[in-house]
Amino acid sequence: MPEEIEGKTTAIIAYFTIVGALIAISMNNDPKHDFARFHARQAFGLHLVFIGCAIFLSVWFNQYAWYGLYIFYLVLWFYGFLGALNGKKQSVPVLGPYFQKWFTFIS
Repeated sequence: MPEEIEGKTTAIIAYFTIVGALIAISMNNDPKHDFARFHARQAFGLHLVFIGCAIFLSVWFNQYAWYGLYIFYLVLWFYGFLGALNGKKQSVPVLGPYFQKWFTFIS
């Protein structure tokens, strides 16, 4: 049986909607786990980018842009979620390193 990574449950919860990310952030207050913090930042950033783009597309409607947004979001979400499940600290492509820099308030 592989060794359980501290904060893994919190990291997984972070990927379930923006509410899950906020719950994971509050769950990681005490005790603090680096693995959970990493994935909370990744998930929080993914959810914020998705919501921001969705608000923009709700004003500027283009059916194909919506398809692109959902494909982009789901691919990055699965990448991050599978990383959390497998116990890996892998940034989501393109945006992941930025999320780690921008969301330093998540500790």
